[in-house]
Amino acid sequence: MKRLVVILVLLTAVVAGLWWWQQREVGAATAVSANITSYLSSEADAGFARATEPGAICFPRDLGAHDAYQTEWWYYTGNLQAADGREFGYQFTIFRRALTPTAEAREPKSDWRTNQVYFAHFTVSDITGGQFYQQEKFSRGSAGLAGAQADPYRVWIEDWSATEIEPGVVQLAARSGAVAIDLQLRQILPPILHGNAGLSQKGPEPGNASYYYSFVQQPTSGTVQIGSETFTVSGVSWKDHEYGTSALTRDAVGWDWFAAQLDNGAALMVGQIREADGRASPYSIGTWVAADGQTTVLSAADIELTVTDTWRSPATGITYPAGWQLAIPKVGLVVTAVPLIPHQELTLNTTYWEGAVSYAGTLAGVAISGRGYVELTGYDR
Repeated sequence: MKRLVVILVLLTAVVAGLWWWQQREVGAATAVSANITSYLSSEADAGFARATEPGAICFPRDLGAHDAYQTEWWYYTGNLQAADGREFGYQFTIFRRALTPTAEAREPKSDWRTNQVYFAHFTVSDITGGQFYQQEKFSRGSAGLAGAQADPYRVWIEDWSATEIEPGVVQLAARSGAVAIDLQLRQILPPILHGNAGLSQKGPEPGNASYYYSFVQQPTSGTVQIGSETFTVSGVSWKDHEYGTSALTRDAVGWDWFAAQLDNGAALMVGQIREADGRASPYSIGTWVAADGQTTVLSAADIELTVTDTWRSPATGITYPAGWQLAIPKVGLVVTAVPLIPHQELTLNTTYWEGAVSYAGTLAGVAISGRGYVELTGYDR
């Protein structure tokens, strides 16, 4: 559900550059023009595989790449704390985008030629220090520069990677200047399938959907480096993996995505698609995960989301929500969500807000709290 518009905007420049590079290999001298409209059109999607079947996800096969689908991402966020109480958040996402439905056979052959583009976002929120660090990376899915494999699991873009180092344990490694993470995530719950047995519908059109699953409440340990300081940290991480060939429907303008990892071991995902009139799309979804891993599928009607505060970015002038009340009567949950620091806006080749938040409220009348992440897109429209 998330990140499609982010990917499309970012790839406008990337696709144009790579298309030109490949055309130059065979002597083409034609100028190229790319725009976001082409990526949202039906023509851009023609020939790509579509997500249509509930229950189609299979492990470990579907940990890896799905090149026949147009868009894919492996997405990690986490909330960490050092022994002295210093608090951090992180986001590490590797995206894949297919330029064409099938790889083109051209002469002369080259190990560098590919129809797959990879790029990544890496951020660290230094909550205690009040700083937000962000970086991106681009590469092609060839010559060993970037790729994804299922068994053993590994997703990488140059020196940034998520790698299975033993069964159920994944190491994340990324560095940008003097900011770096080196973390180990341990899977303790089975994968969570969102929507209809892993099929997440985006609109009424057949095939306008994705396959979507998560690994939640993963105990995490390792180090975070900020400048000359290295902090030994622990906490919890969340992983999303989503792939498909889909787009926001005509009336949709963006989405608000929430991931809550609560102190009792439960977790919540809410993905609310916003329509132009401010209402939530009927294709908004959610999943409640009890502490024992049992799941409850949530529809748009099950989700009550109210904005309680806003923040205006001094960098872009965009106004984002900056506080929420989130109620899920179906499971007896009422929580507030508050950014741990306000300025967690990514201002890279595309702009959106993605940051660490705190959750506090009640579950069946009992006090509960936790940490997690929120993603906000489409507020620059």
